Amino acid sequence: MQINGRTKTCGLIGNPVEHTLSPVIHNNLAELTGINMVYVPFKVENEVLSEAIKGAQALEIGGLNVTVPHKERVMPYLKEIDALAGKIGAVNTLVPCEGGYKGYNTDMPGLYRAMLSDGIRVDGENVILLGAGGVARAVAVMLAEKVEKIYILNRTVEKAEAIAQEVNGYADREVAVAMALSEYDKLPAGKYLAVQATNIGMYPKTEEAVVEDKAFYEKIHTAYDLIYNPADTRFMQLVKEAGGSAFNGLKMLLYQGIIAYELWNNISISEVQAEEIYTRLKEKL
Repeated sequence: MQINGRTKTCGLIGNPVEHTLSPVIHNNLAELTGINMVYVPFKVENEVLSEAIKGAQALEIGGLNVTVPHKERVMPYLKEIDALAGKIGAVNTLVPCEGGYKGYNTDMPGLYRAMLSDGIRVDGENVILLGAGGVARAVAVMLAEKVEKIYILNRTVEKAEAIAQEVNGYADREVAVAMALSEYDKLPAGKYLAVQATNIGMYPKTEEAVVEDKAFYEKIHTAYDLIYNPADTRFMQLVKEAGGSAFNGLKMLLYQGIIAYELWNNISISEVQAEEIYTRLKEKL
């Protein structure tokens, strides 16, 4: 598609942004849907974040994704914040609105759509959530209204307890339970859906998993590792060796981008189109 005076510009703000796969998603979506749009990454330092948002508004940037370290820091500079993003406490997508931008979080709806795409049933599940950082907190908020129980396992149990207390307040029921990672053997008997939300398994820790005990993995029927590079983490390998199914985070990346694209352009992306972009994403890894 030829760039011209009518081309809509969207992009990503963060630091670093050099290795982002988001342009693969959005520029290919523009091609598939025939929308005159181009998507580019913008490196933005912390101290100029406010100016970057004002500049984007002045330039009539048609939409922005937000990545680390700005997902929380950008919130004071927005005109509006979507309810889910407010609960999660972080935004990753900015949509133009009257007088500025409205912030959304498409990461968690993206994870949910990825699970549905892979045939994973979420409603009524008992979930093991590994980690208690910002991503784990967001996962817990997203799942709280859908699952039976969330067991949040973390090395520092106090962090897990803080998330559990907050999530239980949102859900108005005792859905989240905090546990020390070392106490995984005390999980109630049964089979679980597991979400791996730590950075263990990423470079340079590609040969590591949060838990190594094979008995732990026998409790898991299906697992999602939010890491997508490497595509087959040690955690995923251990799940599969124990007879479970395991998925990486690439489809979450895909669908969070698709949801942002849908918000910017007021359209719906079909599953056929999503699969085409997914194929192109895998080719880039």
